[in-house]
Amino acid sequence: MDCLIIAAGHGSRLRSVSPSKPLTPVAGVPLIERVIRAAAAGGATRFTVATGHEADRLEAFLETLPFAIAPVRVADWNLPNGHSVLAGAARIAGDYLLAMSDHLFDPAIASRLIAAPTAALTLAVDRDLANPLLDMDDATKVETGEGGRIRRIGKTLDRFDAIDTGLFRATPALAAAIAGGGGSLSEGVQRLADEGRAATLDVTGLAWLDVDDPAALARAEAMIA
Repeated sequence: MDCLIIAAGHGSRLRSVSPSKPLTPVAGVPLIERVIRAAAAGGATRFTVATGHEADRLEAFLETLPFAIAPVRVADWNLPNGHSVLAGAARIAGDYLLAMSDHLFDPAIASRLIAAPTAALTLAVDRDLANPLLDMDDATKVETGEGGRIRRIGKTLDRFDAIDTGLFRATPALAAAIAGGGGSLSEGVQRLADEGRAATLDVTGLAWLDVDDPAALARAEAMIA
């Protein structure tokens, strides 16, 4: 199974700690290495990494890892993150795992996504809204409907019953949905949801964490320790 990792953005909220978010050490190991190793342990065999900010350093580091990794540079990493998906998905034939370079996760989430029933898009969600590791102000919220299908997704939802973990199983339909909208990943997911083609996979109880700022980095290191 291919795995596409988005790693092109500025990572401004971690800039005080590290000039490159994907290369930020978490308990001595760069974030992106932890993401790649978790995805590989869950069943991913080939990796495409969308790079942009600090691309030279990041790509040089990726060459040191013992995995099949192909970087693809995003022309303008100031654009919405869906452009990273478009750049990477163009190099992949068929289904793929989609991960963020700053989301740590239990490999079991990846393996469950790989084994999930086929859908245009499947998003791993956490339904434990009281999870102390969540930053609810920054989390992407999900409202689900019949059969666990996504109704709405976004950071500012007033009604929701799950949280986006940042892990997806995607098909070429996702890139088509992103290209047909404003270029953001969430907008592409919403377009598929509006068509009844966006499913969820409940991974409540499995560990994951969005490492987006120094406080989250401290929580990640405590979790790993």
